[in-house]
Amino acid sequence: MDELSLVSAIRACCGGRGRGVALGIGDDCAILRLRRGEELLATTDFVIEDVHFRRKTHTAADVGWKALARGLSDVAAMGGEARWALVSLALPKWADLRWVRGFYGGLRALGDRFGVTVVGGDVSRTEKLTADVVVLGAAPRGKALRRSGARVGDGIYVSGALGHAAVSGYRDRPEPRLELGKKLRGKATACMDLSDGLGLDLRRMCEESGVSAWLDGVLPAAPGATLEQALGGGEDYELLCTIPAGVAAPRELTRVGTVRKGKAGEVWFAGVKLGRTGWDPFR
Repeated sequence: MDELSLVSAIRACCGGRGRGVALGIGDDCAILRLRRGEELLATTDFVIEDVHFRRKTHTAADVGWKALARGLSDVAAMGGEARWALVSLALPKWADLRWVRGFYGGLRALGDRFGVTVVGGDVSRTEKLTADVVVLGAAPRGKALRRSGARVGDGIYVSGALGHAAVSGYRDRPEPRLELGKKLRGKATACMDLSDGLGLDLRRMCEESGVSAWLDGVLPAAPGATLEQALGGGEDYELLCTIPAGVAAPRELTRVGTVRKGKAGEVWFAGVKLGRTGWDPFR
């Protein structure tokens, strides 16, 4: 396998035209077109061998799916529509052309569900497999959701069952909540995705909003998940948001607490202040 054959295989798998793509894979840059009245959303995420996946437990398609899902979840948290992806892949010696095809097959299977086109990237060598995926999307001008808008008195809501990734041994394929994110435009005062655990991500939201959070003590936990996994297991890729009193929350959401006045970033669970729980690769 040389670089030319690798790029040709990637282009054959992902080189098709998509919405707003004037020029895709094959040139120094892609050329992309936004619609009138839209703002560009841009995010990037790593997937690293033995940090985010293990070869014994994840197929190539699983890794490709997860690599794209992480960025799609970020776009969902902003209430946006995902459109394009740039995929940079650094391969160790064990990763052959068959594995690469499987990786892009899994990535494209998820991308096709949401109309996301791979429009470029890079390839190189490394000791452990590393993928860096940039996802580009769009939201109506001035309508993108942010972490910084939570207000005192808002309800705190989450989607899905918490701790499901931890219960599965982090082997399940994440399901980005893109449709739900769009429903939250005009309803949620703040929103983010739960990639590192409710305890840590809610702390981040509260710090950005200058408020504290009071969790009621009952969480929508996945079957078999412990309280620790529901609060800090990470990689659930559900949405966390705040919605004012009197505004109807989408049925996909479960209320878990209330935004309160207090020290910015403090999170209380059933009357007990939470410590720093959740996934932090530097801790």
